[in-house]
Amino acid sequence: MVVCYNRLWKLLIDKGINKTQLCKEAKISTNAMAKLGRNEDVRVEVLMKICCTLGCTMDDIMEFAEDMEGEN
Repeated sequence: MVVCYNRLWKLLIDKGINKTQLCKEAKISTNAMAKLGRNEDVRVEVLMKICCTLGCTMDDIMEFAEDMEGEN
């Protein structure tokens, strides 16, 4: 299982917010944003800041997906 943040990107589009604005408003680092962009693990604190800023829950910004890498 891997984490997928496609819901976050959709939500940002719906709210008319870009990644730079989210970094500033949520007070998260550009490094954390880069990890999100690569569907890498980030600290729960980062996810909480995003949810508080966007007025949503973690289910609204992320989901778990099957890891297709390495399967034949």
